[in-house]
Amino acid sequence: MIDIIPAIDLIDGKCVRLTKGDYGQKKVYNDDPVAQAREFEAHGFRRLHVVDLDGAKSKHIVNDDVLRRITSATGLKVDFGGGIKTDEDIRKAFAAGASMVTIGSIAVTNSELFIEWLGRYGADRLILGADVRDGKVSINGWKEDTSVELLPFLKKYVEAGVKNVLCTDISKDGTLQGPATLLYKQIIAEYPHLNLIASGGVSGDDDLSELERDGIPSAIVGKAWYEGRVSAEHCRKLMGFDNGKGLAKRIIPCLDVKNGETVKGTNFVNLRSAGDPVELGKAYSDSGADELVFLDITASFEGRKTFTDMVERVAREINIPFTVGGGINELDDVKRLLDAGADKVSVNSAALRRPELINEIASEYGSQVCVCAIDARNDADGWHCYVKGGRERTDRGLFDWAKEVGDRGAGEILFTSMDHDGVKEGFANEPLARLAEEVPIPIIASGGAGKMEHFRDAFVRGKADAALAASVFHFGEIKIPDLKKYLRSEGINVRL
Repeated sequence: MIDIIPAIDLIDGKCVRLTKGDYGQKKVYNDDPVAQAREFEAHGFRRLHVVDLDGAKSKHIVNDDVLRRITSATGLKVDFGGGIKTDEDIRKAFAAGASMVTIGSIAVTNSELFIEWLGRYGADRLILGADVRDGKVSINGWKEDTSVELLPFLKKYVEAGVKNVLCTDISKDGTLQGPATLLYKQIIAEYPHLNLIASGGVSGDDDLSELERDGIPSAIVGKAWYEGRVSAEHCRKLMGFDNGKGLAKRIIPCLDVKNGETVKGTNFVNLRSAGDPVELGKAYSDSGADELVFLDITASFEGRKTFTDMVERVAREINIPFTVGGGINELDDVKRLLDAGADKVSVNSAALRRPELINEIASEYGSQVCVCAIDARNDADGWHCYVKGGRERTDRGLFDWAKEVGDRGAGEILFTSMDHDGVKEGFANEPLARLAEEVPIPIIASGGAGKMEHFRDAFVRGKADAALAASVFHFGEIKIPDLKKYLRSEGINVRL
């Protein structure tokens, strides 16, 4: 598979495309970048590449307001670049909702600063921009050529810890004459574990298929999309969305953390150690997990803040979406965790205590950042929500609260059946299916996984969008690659 990333290049707040980086050869494709981003999301894309061409020209961020509007209006994971020259620029981009930031010119002109940023923000949040013309790197919006040779440039930074590289062959960009496939093959042969993003020259579906066959992990589509040469159906097929079966179902390991170690129990009690969260997070990222959830399970009960330093350590080791929860009570908590490397935050007790928190997070950072966790038990009088790690019952019913959560702007619901948690007899498929039917946002199933068939049932009977589990993964009872192969054999669309 290949991850296909549509691009929005911004000049004067509009979607444009240049040819070979020439600002004089500009064509406007959409006056409304937010509408364009929504269109991409509607076609099933999960990532978006946004380039601030005004910023590249001015040498500082210009269109951060447009970035904020895009991330607030969609659930897309946005890679943002153009004009990133200072710490302030990076902070602006992340504050506006960027999941990753692309840095090119500074890596050429000030390597010490770039390496400092790599350590500060983490290799999973930074993309090294390598814009190349005739084998040498260009800077400042491609307006200045340098004598820096591409391959030694890449070698230096891969050895320094870079994981993500966006390589654009300027001579190909916007020409619709085919990508620099030989160059990309040369790079990926030298660095097979590098997340290489190929950019420039894609002319149609066949080019994307060729890049996928050659093992290129990711590719940007720009002008070819806007000119109608690339089909959404073909892109979905290459990304693993099986011919009309919808978005791939997600498999999500969960790290329940107490006092710095991963723990797991039964029905929220009788906890036992499951290992180091940093090591486990890296292992899951490497084994093909789609996302990772990190929950400081006693933060709300003990009145503590989530361990930010551990979040940073985990974020540095993974390259998949990362959700963090526990003790989040206000926007400052959200900001701290996003700055530490989280892509999303999970709120539970605080949201039930003050539901407006959901609105505030969605308004400030976008719905995609806000996951509302709901821990519920099927009591004698029906399903009720619990807080403080399952210690305290509330007067809120599961289904009414879930509807309100969706109405307030949450991007997803993480539903844990406390009756099923740790029992390993299957997920709570009946309430899951009702949630899926009544609430118009994705539902993540949690609690009850014991064997592979339980995941199948959660997707088929429970109609869940994702399934989360802990102990079966932590203790090696189910291997994620084996689980995904099994689910695919059962006709369920998962990313292999």
